[in-house]
Amino acid sequence: MSSSTVITNIAALVTNDPSLGDHSPLGLVRDAAVVIEGDRVVWTGESSKAPATDNRVDAEGRAVLPGFVDSHSHLLFAGDRTEEFNARMSGRPYSAGGIRTTVAATRAASDAELEASLTRYLAEALRQGTTTFETKSGYGLTTADESRALRVAARHTDEVTFLGAHIVAPELADDPAAYVDLVTGEMLDACAPHARWIDVFCEKGAFDGDQARAILTAGKAKGLHPRIHANQLSYGPGVRLAVELDAASADHCTHLTDADVDALANSRTVATLLPGAEFSTRAQWPDARRLIDAGATVALSTDCNPGSSFTSSVPFCIALAVRDMGMTPDEAVWSATAGGAAALRREDVGRLVPGAYADLTLLDAPSHVHLAYRPGVPLVAGVWRRGVRKV
Repeated sequence: MSSSTVITNIAALVTNDPSLGDHSPLGLVRDAAVVIEGDRVVWTGESSKAPATDNRVDAEGRAVLPGFVDSHSHLLFAGDRTEEFNARMSGRPYSAGGIRTTVAATRAASDAELEASLTRYLAEALRQGTTTFETKSGYGLTTADESRALRVAARHTDEVTFLGAHIVAPELADDPAAYVDLVTGEMLDACAPHARWIDVFCEKGAFDGDQARAILTAGKAKGLHPRIHANQLSYGPGVRLAVELDAASADHCTHLTDADVDALANSRTVATLLPGAEFSTRAQWPDARRLIDAGATVALSTDCNPGSSFTSSVPFCIALAVRDMGMTPDEAVWSATAGGAAALRREDVGRLVPGAYADLTLLDAPSHVHLAYRPGVPLVAGVWRRGVRKV
């Protein structure tokens, strides 16, 4: 029988269960405790009412919240794009290949090199409180390179996404229809066994609405559930396509019509916002306030990738969302935990309630609000993943 542990003397516990504590969406419990048994939470409540356990951890008046759920990242890559970023931030023209630069480096890397890179970024994210993450392929763009990326990813997470439709592969740039045929045929057959999700970059210069529908529909037929890069750089059909296909999330959602917002608000599709991308490209911020006020479910994630958002820090994205996207600190924390879980259609993460995984982040602060109040400060003092302390 597994041993039990109580984490007690918690100043503020975010449960994300509105039936608890202050009955807000965060279900905030003051002077709280959490009991872990094995890999699950078995009890939450006030410290004075905590049951007896085998082990005891004193939070010393600090805050505890669910581990962050990063539902959008691109961690299967080699190389970096420092020069591209430096040029962009310096106002200098730079004509290197963007995503194609990363594709070339990733194709040239060995499996061992890709896995070493992945595990390094995962460890970096864990130290900052991320306990659940999704990651995508999309930097191979051949059947062999896409499938090997997914095989590597599947050794480290259940939330693996096939993104063969990131851009048209360079060697088929003059024949995008042939590339769509490849993605929906041979490449999908090779990749589907290693993935849970299928994604497509629906944008001018990548894939149009009809191509995106064909790719996502083919993925659904193979048992993969859709998510989509939608409306990042311009207005387009991506959000409404996501809702039409019951995609788990429409990601970016920067350029939205009223009809797009209404569609999201009246669907199960989560609007996943990725402020690291806007920060790193000086682009227009998504309007989280508009989405939340309309009733849409919003998630916050890092979009960690070497080109447009090279951060693995969910706390940094929370601070950006509060400062520049109209979110309150409570909303941003909910979106980075329960919102991310909703974007992955998960109920066993993103909450601290009996039956959920014991994924917890301990802050060196008395309140979760400090994540936005003290931006850039390394506040994560402890991380438990599935009941085991990792940090």
